[in-house]
Amino acid sequence: MVNVIGVRFRSAGKIYYFDPAGLDIKQGDNVIVETARGVEYGKVVLGLRQIEDDKIIQPLKPVIRLATPEDDEIERKNKEKEKEAFQICLEKIKKHELEMKLIDSEYTFDNNKVLFYFTADGRIDFRELVKDLASVFKTRIELRQIGVRDETKIVGGIGICGRTLCCNSHLSEFAPVSIKMAKEQNLSLNPTKISGVCGRLMCCLKNEQEAYEELNAKLPDVGDYVTTNDNLKGEVQSVSVLKQLVKVIVTLENDEKEVREYKVEDLKFKPKKRKEKGNNIDDEELRVLELLEKKEGKSLLDDE
Repeated sequence: MVNVIGVRFRSAGKIYYFDPAGLDIKQGDNVIVETARGVEYGKVVLGLRQIEDDKIIQPLKPVIRLATPEDDEIERKNKEKEKEAFQICLEKIKKHELEMKLIDSEYTFDNNKVLFYFTADGRIDFRELVKDLASVFKTRIELRQIGVRDETKIVGGIGICGRTLCCNSHLSEFAPVSIKMAKEQNLSLNPTKISGVCGRLMCCLKNEQEAYEELNAKLPDVGDYVTTNDNLKGEVQSVSVLKQLVKVIVTLENDEKEVREYKVEDLKFKPKKRKEKGNNIDDEELRVLELLEKKEGKSLLDDE
């Protein structure tokens, strides 16, 4: 077991572990640490705790120091400089007539590097742009191409639920999302209703997936034949996943049919077979994928 603290460099960004180096560091403190990009200013979001050795990416770097008021002032000035750098980069992109969308700019704490994040449909030859920017900022320049999900995470916005986007507010890493999740939760497979602001499948489909998998495993499928606790046989018309209720079209003694609602424990039916994991998709799912791919202009099977 190793003593670590968790540090985050961006709002809702990934959490990185560092060695507290014997310092009295508490959650909410700001610290100065050394990263692969150089010296950085971060916020402690996970206080001192013990983590198993195999969960640590070695070497575990120590905290340089707790942030001082002078460090806080440097960080504040860097944020102001980032706004200016963003505008300068926009002008240079326009000057070089590059088909790229600038998303964000970022200074490392020690001003050793300026990073610019952008999106583009394909590969961009930005060598002349880098030279132009380097002559202005007199420091190392890095242009990093990101995807539409990362763009949305940085820019932020409001989801169809009326709340701040999950990726921008609390989701530190993107989890794999599939159309099967929407189907499992009995949601409309209309691409416009299950896609987020970024145009990809909504990340929140993952939130309740495990609960729905467990509940659906106890229910029969629509169209299955069941036997009720009052010795009637019938066909499943619909199911209520959360209430665990099943509507059955039963056949009475006089051959009349009637729709009755039963609790799932009052029915007898063959249990569902466990489905093998993989990219096996049915015709309905394929149709939705094709609509999404037409909208995005790329394959989504591997990405999602």
